[in-house]
Amino acid sequence: QLIDCNHSKNTYFSLMDSYANLLIVLALVFILNIPFGYWRQGVKKFSIYWFLAVHLPIPVVVYLRLHFELGFQWWTYPFMIFSFFMGQWTGARIRKKRDAKNQGEE
Repeated sequence: QLIDCNHSKNTYFSLMDSYANLLIVLALVFILNIPFGYWRQGVKKFSIYWFLAVHLPIPVVVYLRLHFELGFQWWTYPFMIFSFFMGQWTGARIRKKRDAKNQGEE
């Protein structure tokens, strides 16, 4: 048999699983980074706490990549970096808005 139909179906579903896993990990990385971005916004830039707020989530991201069998394929990096920093940015934005609201109440 020249064409293995089962193999092409398995490849298709394997690819779809990879995309689904990537979307799940992107959502988790985004959500994970919101509190770290919130924390980062409240500390002095480039202090040890700022450094920790940026870098503490990284081992969790590595674990998620491995757990969801994404590995470290190059094509996933732009999506992962975007999700990571959007979570940080969202958390920082929430902190800024909350601080501005609290300043207005005083």
